[in-house]
Amino acid sequence: MNKMIGVTLLTACLLGIAAPQSAEAKTAAGSYTAQVYASSLNVRDEPAKNATVVGSIKNGARVTVTDEQHGWLKVKAGSTSGWVAGYYLKKVNSNSLQSSASGTSIATKTNTASSTSANASSRTSKATVTANSLRIRSGPGTQYKVLGSLKAKDTVTLLLHQNGWARIRTVSGETGWVAEQYIRSGSTSSSTSSTSSVSTVQHKGGLRGKLIVIDPGHGGSDPGMLGTTYNTMEKDLNLHTALYVRDALVAKGARVEMTRTRDDQKPTLARRVQMSQALRADAFVSVHYNSSPKNVSGTLTFFYSEADDLKLARAIETRLGQGIGLKSNGLSFGDYHILRENRIPATLVELGFLTNPTDESIVRKASYQKKAAKAIAEGVADYFK
Repeated sequence: MNKMIGVTLLTACLLGIAAPQSAEAKTAAGSYTAQVYASSLNVRDEPAKNATVVGSIKNGARVTVTDEQHGWLKVKAGSTSGWVAGYYLKKVNSNSLQSSASGTSIATKTNTASSTSANASSRTSKATVTANSLRIRSGPGTQYKVLGSLKAKDTVTLLLHQNGWARIRTVSGETGWVAEQYIRSGSTSSSTSSTSSVSTVQHKGGLRGKLIVIDPGHGGSDPGMLGTTYNTMEKDLNLHTALYVRDALVAKGARVEMTRTRDDQKPTLARRVQMSQALRADAFVSVHYNSSPKNVSGTLTFFYSEADDLKLARAIETRLGQGIGLKSNGLSFGDYHILRENRIPATLVELGFLTNPTDESIVRKASYQKKAAKAIAEGVADYFK
């Protein structure tokens, strides 16, 4: 996968997407606006670093993103259109085009969504969250930005109902929209006890009985990254390491489901997310190995939601950083489908650069993969303690 340390990168290729025409390869909400974070960003005619350069875009410019594939984004800026490296772009909230403050843009989007709901019914009552993790969005639909999340048995105040979505207010005063099917009218506890229930639900009993989905990236006809020194296939490393993670988690009392268990399997992006949600899993971890055009080394851990993904990612990154054979490069935000659309706490770990000869020689060894797997399992356990 083509990503660079210190910048936001999470590739659609990581998620096992097949051909450019695949519907799963596209951003769920369709096109969106993004801003360039590079002094001069080359635009190419195909999603590959060796493709012909057809133009360039300056730092700070805003572009329209219409597709994503293998870590590359298809963009349009004025008369220039083509593919750019995804890690030089950051998604911009649609309303921020009309607002100087990003915080204001979120509030404006939420208020607009609620005030323009002509067919919405309004009433104020209490409700209890029934899902293990329920995301709060800025509007009534999955295309809206995630503002935070709730845990099972949290109590909220219902403000508005609209087409299967409910506008709620949390005990801390935050407002947003949640899928109505994951809340039950009538609270089971006071606001005070609801606040403490988050800690109780998340931490009680450690890993025993928790259901964790482990996702080995790529698979089948999609090999992922190929090592530049030993021609190592990323999909193989992902699967081998993920199986070690499974074994380490099971040894700690967790229940584990894998998105794939064979080399010839290649679940779509949507299927990987759907699986974790259908199972009502407690956490989701996607396992990958990295690449970069620069001579960089080490691990990198991605998150999307600062409400729950970040906590899981930080717990795992802390363990990886304690020493597995490669240094940890910390945490990075990733606005991508596999994390963005998961309703449960989700993270993606990059366990070394296959474009670095030293990294590739290290990660090929089962001893390294087992150390990495143990660190991931211990990080997940720390998250639930």
